Amino acid sequence: MVKIVDLLAAGRCYSFEFFPPKTPEAEVLLAQTLRELESLHPSFVSVTYGAGGSTRERTHDLVVEILDSTSMTPMAHLTCAAHSRVELAGILERYRDAGVDNVLCLGGDPPIGLDLPAGDLTHASELVALAREVSDFSLGVAAHPEGHPSSATITGDRDRTAEKLRDADFAVTQFFFRAADYFSLVEAMAARDVTRPIVPGIMPIGSLTGISRMAAMSGAAVPREVIDQIEPYADDPDAVRKCGVEIATALCRELLEGGAPGLHFYTLNRSTSTREIYANLGLGAAS
Repeated sequence: MVKIVDLLAAGRCYSFEFFPPKTPEAEVLLAQTLRELESLHPSFVSVTYGAGGSTRERTHDLVVEILDSTSMTPMAHLTCAAHSRVELAGILERYRDAGVDNVLCLGGDPPIGLDLPAGDLTHASELVALAREVSDFSLGVAAHPEGHPSSATITGDRDRTAEKLRDADFAVTQFFFRAADYFSLVEAMAARDVTRPIVPGIMPIGSLTGISRMAAMSGAAVPREVIDQIEPYADDPDAVRKCGVEIATALCRELLEGGAPGLHFYTLNRSTSTREIYANLGLGAAS
C-alpha cells in the first residue's frame, strides 16, 4: 500500500500524468512512454478521466494495469459531473477492491453537446467526502495558480481552493508558466491556515498552437515573454520543443529553489521532453 500523502510527507515527489489512449496506435505509443518513464522511478503517476465519464472504463483499466504490471504507483482521476452518487461510489469501490489507494477528486464539466444530467455532486469537496466513506484513500484535489476560469475573483477562487484542500490530503495544480503565480497560491493557502502540500503542474511546450489551445481550455495564460521565446522557432517543430524544454526547466528550477514539494509533469503520453527536463535538473538520464 503506497499512499501519495505519505510520499509527500517523506520528501519531494516527482510524478507524471497520462490519458487513456483512444486508438491502437495511441496504445502502442503510451506503452512505450510508460516503459521509458518507469525507468525514471517516479513517485507516482496519474491517469485522467474524460468529461462525464467518457473514459470511465479506459481510465479504470489503465490505472489497474499500471498498478499490476509496473513498479509505478497510480492515482486515478475522478470527476463528479454527470454521475449519480451511487455511480461514483461504485467506481470508488472498484478502485478500492483493485488495490488502488490514490484518487484525484475533481468537479469536472459535462461533455459539451451531450444531453447528460448534471450529477448528484457538484464540488470536488463532496467527492472527497464520499471517497472517505468508501475507503482510506489518499485524496488529492486540483488547484489553479492563476485562479479557476469560472471564478469571478481570485480571492473567491482562493477561498474555495482552501475549503476543498482542508478536506483533502494534497493538491496538484493546473499547468502555468510563472513561478510567482504558484507561490502566490501557496501563500494564499497559508494565510487561510491551509498547509497541505501543493504540487505544481508542468506542461512542457511542444507547439505554440497546441499549448495556446490547451491554455484557452484550462484558463491558464501563456505569458508574452514565453511566446516571445518560442515564436522565432515557429517553423521548426523540433526547435520549438527544445525551447519548450528550456522554458520548463527554468520554471522547475525556480519552483524547487522556492520550496515546492515536487513536480507533476503533463506528459501528453510522450516521454522525450519530460526525460530531458529530468536530465537538466539532475534527476535522471535523458537517454
